[in-house]
Amino acid sequence: MNRTFLTIYSICILFYTASCQQPHKKQQASGPQPDMEFVPLASVAKQRYAAEAQAYCEKYLNDNVFSGAVLVAKNGEIVYEQYSGFKDYRNKTTVTPETPFHLASVSKTFTGMAIMRLWEQGRIGLEDSVQQYFPSFPYHGITVRMLLSHRSGLPNYLYALETYWNKKVKATNQDVINYLIQFQPPRQQWPNRNFHYSNTNYILLASILEKVTGIGFPQYMRDSVFVPLGMHHTFVFSIADTASYVPTYSWNWREYGMDHLDCTYGDKNIYSTVRDMLLWDKAMYQHTFVKRATMDTALVPQSNERKSMHNYGLGWRLFQSATDSVVYHNGKWHGSNTVFCRLVQDTATIIVLGNRLNRNIYASRRMAAIFSGKSEENVLEE
Repeated sequence: MNRTFLTIYSICILFYTASCQQPHKKQQASGPQPDMEFVPLASVAKQRYAAEAQAYCEKYLNDNVFSGAVLVAKNGEIVYEQYSGFKDYRNKTTVTPETPFHLASVSKTFTGMAIMRLWEQGRIGLEDSVQQYFPSFPYHGITVRMLLSHRSGLPNYLYALETYWNKKVKATNQDVINYLIQFQPPRQQWPNRNFHYSNTNYILLASILEKVTGIGFPQYMRDSVFVPLGMHHTFVFSIADTASYVPTYSWNWREYGMDHLDCTYGDKNIYSTVRDMLLWDKAMYQHTFVKRATMDTALVPQSNERKSMHNYGLGWRLFQSATDSVVYHNGKWHGSNTVFCRLVQDTATIIVLGNRLNRNIYASRRMAAIFSGKSEENVLEE
């Protein structure tokens, strides 16, 4: 009798322990759940979108001048893809859906939203000063919000390093910060006066993320952003990866080799594919990376000194008119030209990633006419 009681008691304890632990494990594994569902496309509409996107690409992004990848999506569904040219021109390695491209300044959308997620978690304040993380930083009066919105007035390190930096040495983020502390190149303007685009802002944001999390930016982004979202061909390039560097190209296929500015990150140096970028886009629509309220905060225009349809939020360029709401970022670095254009009112997205210098890429926003039915002549900021 006692032995039977003990057996039953043991089974009950095991069952209770397992039932208590299981929900916790499930919650950790699943992450945030989508708060909206995309409306499925009718096959006729999907075919029409595809035909119009193809006609545009044949006219402006044909195989003779374009090397890269194009993806056009509506309601979370791919309606058109194109892969052209070469990943490696010397070895004639062609571009495929798995080919990652240097995103250039489109990388800022990831850095900005990673910071916003830390803010959502209460680990960082938008009004925190830079000195809270780098006490010796000589430029005062600058907050995290000003870095995110390009209102810090900081000099752009891409040009500031021209004076004293040894160009035979590849600079890291910490090198840039040390350089600013030592040489104190002049500000572009006083903090929070107006918008002034500076890559230095996002170098600092990536380094602040490292201070807050205690994890290197490449690893944090892999473990906390790319892998959870299923972005398996996306990564941050750093000085540890120089042996695997793949060049970009000028219009005549001349290689852009590595230089002293090719190993900094936060402002650039995230590589991705168009399909992975669609996953990033869907995470923004469905709020599976940050909550809706956090996303809304990131999309509030921060620079309103003069009335314009063009503005900048926290990590995103904005184009807003009476009939349009475009959330986007473009990029340029060496031979990389990139477009990540989110047509919010149409729940549509245009992604173009190129590795051969081609300014036609920046006009890709005109494909919005596929969804809006009207001519899209307003030029977005490069």
